[in-house]
Amino acid sequence: MIRVGSIVLRVDDLARQTSFWSAALDYVPRDDEPDDDFVLLRPRNGVGPNLSLDRVRSSLQIPPRIHLDLYAEDQRDEVDRLVALGATRVQWDRLPDDADYVILADPEGNRFCVVAS
Repeated sequence: MIRVGSIVLRVDDLARQTSFWSAALDYVPRDDEPDDDFVLLRPRNGVGPNLSLDRVRSSLQIPPRIHLDLYAEDQRDEVDRLVALGATRVQWDRLPDDADYVILADPEGNRFCVVAS
């Protein structure tokens, strides 16, 4: 049996992305002294997969081939909180009228969805 241990996100600005995703997910760095090009963030409460940030220059693919779906009990408050942290709303002309998700992008444009749970 296998499980998802870590989701790896390629980033340009490791410090900024570490700050954003730590605050967004309430995750903490695994190591007190992270590498210059890699940070593994783990859930503060120990539940869920890790998010690894790998500083590797790459081009942003739109639409992305893979993205995170983040489930929220209070979707509106979470979207507002994430936007205040530096996320931006993504407008998509094919968004269904009854969509239970909001598309956001992190400070480097990596897209993710906030889904009403």
